[in-house]
Amino acid sequence: MRHAVTLRIGPATFRIGSAWPQPIAQLSRLYSAYPDMAGHIADFTVRLQPTNMARRWLRPSIFITGDHGLADAAPMSLAHGLLAAEMGMNLQMALGWRRHLLLHASSVEKDGRVLVMTGESGSGKSTLSALLGERGWRFMGDEFALLDLITGHILPFPRLVSLKNSAIAVVEQAVGEPRMGPLLIGTAKGDIRHMVPRADAVARMDEDAPPRLLLFPRFGHAPAIRPVGQAEIFMRLTQASTNYVALGQPGFTALTRFVRGIPAHAIDFPDGDTAIAMVEELWGNAP
Repeated sequence: MRHAVTLRIGPATFRIGSAWPQPIAQLSRLYSAYPDMAGHIADFTVRLQPTNMARRWLRPSIFITGDHGLADAAPMSLAHGLLAAEMGMNLQMALGWRRHLLLHASSVEKDGRVLVMTGESGSGKSTLSALLGERGWRFMGDEFALLDLITGHILPFPRLVSLKNSAIAVVEQAVGEPRMGPLLIGTAKGDIRHMVPRADAVARMDEDAPPRLLLFPRFGHAPAIRPVGQAEIFMRLTQASTNYVALGQPGFTALTRFVRGIPAHAIDFPDGDTAIAMVEELWGNAP
């Protein structure tokens, strides 16, 4: 690839190469506060390459590949090159990471303990973690929560936060324009804009912490809270993990300890302020 950048995010290092300069320039700007890893060996390689030679110049079309890839993945427009790079990093972690149990979850830390939030796309976990990160919590991650197989701690993985549709304006108002990436219109999931985490989240991305509370948020409903039993938690988290099966016994042991060790609640909320108030109340009552 003619254009490339090497990034370290938490314990993982990525080398992203592209046939076009635009995605790499956008990554370099948005990840400028992260450690400079030029010349280092990366854990994973991501490549953004044309679907064919003509598509490098004529209606440029990106195919995402790398150390791990999906042969039937749909190509993406060059206008969505930043999203393609982020998806490429997601793909490498999901298919290749084995050092920790991966949970599709957001996480934030306060007072040395971690709140983990998991749910389907559109549940509001990304928006909620971004807003909490601006209100006294340390943002630890949006796409993946990394559960240590030995200590049971959560490791930071503070990637850019991917915001969708109506959530974009809410977070823009909270963080300001300088920490926002380009607006990507008309992706497969609607409009998307990435947010850069606060500087303290990046500076402390080597600091892990034990979990204290697990939440299953659901946006767009009247406020409600219900406790979630351990059997349901275990089932939902195995479905939310991309490497649980591959890890075998260590993954089962780590997930069992996690499920038994912290309380869990499902929360419904109509807006961000209501959700934050619910989170603060549950956090204050957690053991």
